[in-house]
This record gives sequence, structure tokens and C-alpha cells, in this order.
Amino acid sequence: MSAARGLATLAAGALFGFGLSYATMIRPEVVLSFLRFEDFGLMLVMGGAVLVVVLAYQLTPRLLAHPLLDDHFHTHPSVWNRDTAAGAALFGVGWGLCGVCPSPAIAGLGTGNWDLLWALAGIALGALAQGLRAK
Repeated sequence: MSAARGLATLAAGALFGFGLSYATMIRPEVVLSFLRFEDFGLMLVMGGAVLVVVLAYQLTPRLLAHPLLDDHFHTHPSVWNRDTAAGAALFGVGWGLCGVCPSPAIAGLGTGNWDLLWALAGIALGALAQGLRAK
């Protein structure tokens, strides 16, 4: 990885973490109140994120001949199968039970919320189990 790519990745990660923190997605109680339909503030956050991603994926290839830090644009094919559906369901159940998603959990550690280590340990164990199962 070149220095420019590394710096771009670091900057994007820092911006993403700041956005999660600013939107209070790093607080499980806020996420759980959203999932219980008590607070719809995160709906605006997620809707705004989806809008930015859709615009970026649609407009960037039309405006640039090639990406700034690569030689071509990559496609992201998705394949729905039984494993994808089961993984999505497990992810949703885990998110609903503890109010923690992997990225906000990592960003939350930066604020000193060490209780999120429990959720990250569970996420890591789930990923390990999937990896061992897939062999």
C-alpha cells in the first residue's frame, strides 16, 4: 500500500469514526431506543449516509475517468444465498440485543467506553465460528 493510500484510508476511518461519535451511534442506549421506535434521530443519520453512498457510487465514475488512488473502479457484486441470509439475521439479532454494531463499537472505545470490549469479543467469536465453519 502506498503512503497516499494509507493516509487516505486513515483519514477516511477517522472521519467515519468522528461521524459515528457525533451522531451518537457509539452509545448502545441510543441505538436501542432507535430500535424500540422511541427515537428516530438515527433514521436521519442512516438515511443521510445511504444518500451520500448512493450519490458517490453513481456520480464518481461519471465524473472521474479513474479513481484518485487506483487504476479502475471496482464493482461490488453481492450474492444472496442461505449463508448470507442467516448471517444477516444473526447480525440483526445481535445488534438488537446489545445495540452495538462493529464500527460504532470500535469508535466507542476511543471515548473510553470499555464495556464495548464485551460486544467486540462476541463479534470476534462469531467471526471465528463462521471462519471455522466455512472451511
